Amino acid sequence: MNAVARAALAELRGTLEYRVPLAPFTTWRVGGPAECLFKPADRDDLIRFLRQLPPDEPLTWLGLGSNVLVRDGGVPGTVIVTAKRLGDMRLEADGRVYVEAGVPCAHVARFCSLHGLGGTEFLAGIPGTFGGALAMNAGAFGGETWVWVDEVETLDRRGRVHRRSPREYRVGYRQVEGPPGEWFLGAWLKLQRGDIGAGQHRIRELLARRNRTQPTRWPNCGSVFKNPPGDHAARLIEACGLKGRQIGGARISQQHANFIINTGTATAADIEHLIELARAEVEARFGILLELEVRIIGVAP
Repeated sequence: MNAVARAALAELRGTLEYRVPLAPFTTWRVGGPAECLFKPADRDDLIRFLRQLPPDEPLTWLGLGSNVLVRDGGVPGTVIVTAKRLGDMRLEADGRVYVEAGVPCAHVARFCSLHGLGGTEFLAGIPGTFGGALAMNAGAFGGETWVWVDEVETLDRRGRVHRRSPREYRVGYRQVEGPPGEWFLGAWLKLQRGDIGAGQHRIRELLARRNRTQPTRWPNCGSVFKNPPGDHAARLIEACGLKGRQIGGARISQQHANFIINTGTATAADIEHLIELARAEVEARFGILLELEVRIIGVAP
């Protein structure tokens, strides 16, 4: 490392570590190490870090680690953790709500509700950060993230900040396509006026429903597959008799067939094999190839 690189790293206020196991950073609690793990102190620290990275350095972004499966061999390059880092959230003078990428979705739901703004209550049921919700148009209980997005703020790998309109993105069911080489730093939400009491009641109702219908007591990533048009992945998997099917320490939930749980000893390979089994069984019986909602990253051992 040359003197310029050492000086740039010395100016960072966040934490830079090497060969860090990623299992504690994912909701499935599996996965190998990150070659390099950076936890920025704030957005300015993140911008400074990106500006000194080599242009060909592989980058992976993690929020709360839901909706992701890290393979047992780990992740090459640099993993940037935004959870508990990019946590700014505020009500602007124009009535919009600004939310930074590292804010948990549940916090967004509560904040908006307490300010008498409705529409985002569904976010209470999403176990990830707002940056992840922006990246995949996360949804639950009939609501979707990008319905409320008025403007987004992005960051490219050279550390430049951009403000963009939703018109610059192609948004669909659990997918968002926009300018390449940029990551979401935050967004402004334009919400509808609501009743504080009604909003709080709706959040409690949705959380109770989530606890009744999903295996929230077990490590999981959320929904594994996208729902195919006009159907539900859980119904198809259950119809194949796969509820409770187990490989190693990974099991298809008895409570909700579109969830795979870690019973305590699962490896990422166990989970991936179970994913492949479910896809193969559903395709063989119904002719439907289930599309993954979860992102699989990293390399095999």
